[in-house]
Amino acid sequence: MPGAVSKPILPLPAGKGALTRQAILQEAMDLASVKGLEGLTIGSLAEATGLSKSGLFAHFGSKEELQLATIQAARGVFQEQVFVPALRAPRGLRRLCAVLAGWLDYAEREMFRGGCFFASVSVEFDSRPGPVKDLVAANMNVWRESLARLVAEAKEAGELSRGADPEQLAFEFGALALGANNAFQLHRDHRSFAMARRAIKERLKAFAAPGTRFPPL
Repeated sequence: MPGAVSKPILPLPAGKGALTRQAILQEAMDLASVKGLEGLTIGSLAEATGLSKSGLFAHFGSKEELQLATIQAARGVFQEQVFVPALRAPRGLRRLCAVLAGWLDYAEREMFRGGCFFASVSVEFDSRPGPVKDLVAANMNVWRESLARLVAEAKEAGELSRGADPEQLAFEFGALALGANNAFQLHRDHRSFAMARRAIKERLKAFAAPGTRFPPL
């Protein structure tokens, strides 16, 4: 599919067993982004990887354990692709914009075959109680809290006015990023990302301190 990566995007751990687990999780993330975590089974993963079911059970003792490990792996990819590069930007509005631009770039590049992993599984499990939903929700909360903290830092730097509500803006920015991904996956229209960038910038401009210069989104 367009945008699919051609090389592993998880870090390479040492040891043959660890390398096998990495390859399994790489395929698991791709499968789950298309079929959902419920569609991710030991059988489907064995077929996709060419490994035996018994070999997969040696790494993951149950379907739920496989699902949880896949979520954790996807979290690592998101952090590496979005947050780590953004930390190079100076604290304040430039770092906030770097994270938001990174999130939209990550979704538009389609790191996984079905697009943003968490956009897919958060809808799939939003009404299903249990450990899998809890872990998905915890990750989504961490990212929204991170956005809120970045907004607060921009306020402290004097780049956003006192009227800027970090939690409110973090909610809006997250909704715009997820909405752009969903619109792109449904319609294959890249303009959804441009519209999300424009909407985010307009919201920031509404609270910008006089003379604030905006970095690109």
